[in-house]
Amino acid sequence: MPAKNAPVIDAMRALSGQFPRFGSRRIRVLLGREGIVVDEYTRECLAIDVAGSIRSRRVIEVLSRLISVHGAPRYLRSDNGPEFVSTALLKWAVQEQIETALIDPGKPWQNGTNESFNGKFRDECLAMEWFRNRIEAKIVIEDWRTHYNEVRPHSSLQYLTPAEFRRVSECSSTTG
Repeated sequence: MPAKNAPVIDAMRALSGQFPRFGSRRIRVLLGREGIVVDEYTRECLAIDVAGSIRSRRVIEVLSRLISVHGAPRYLRSDNGPEFVSTALLKWAVQEQIETALIDPGKPWQNGTNESFNGKFRDECLAMEWFRNRIEAKIVIEDWRTHYNEVRPHSSLQYLTPAEFRRVSECSSTTG
């Protein structure tokens, strides 16, 4: 590094440490721009897939894995990104008997749960970290996802964590 750039680099490091949002952390996370798979009922974040690019085949792989663990949802709500309106994904959804609920362009309120989550994810994780590589991003994001699900209480869930709310819901549905 040339010595003449050292003061600028030091200033950039100081500013990005003080204001993490000023840094440049460009990564793609599943799903689409939103970057997440969230259960709308429990508010549980089921997956955040970090990748260089996201195509419909990758979306199908992640969703198939989630279905094998959690079962199939009745609806798959998503934006109109190319990975969600692809023929392959639409055929897969029909095969899995999952209805699609596409969000109209320019109407984020149709996806309030994910929009709320996205804001928390950006503010509490992405804006606070400076990822040096994709592996580090995957580890830090997965740690944050686990914390979000198992430690962070939510007012919309009577101040339970999403994991606690899911367990309570499962217990009440089996005993009721």
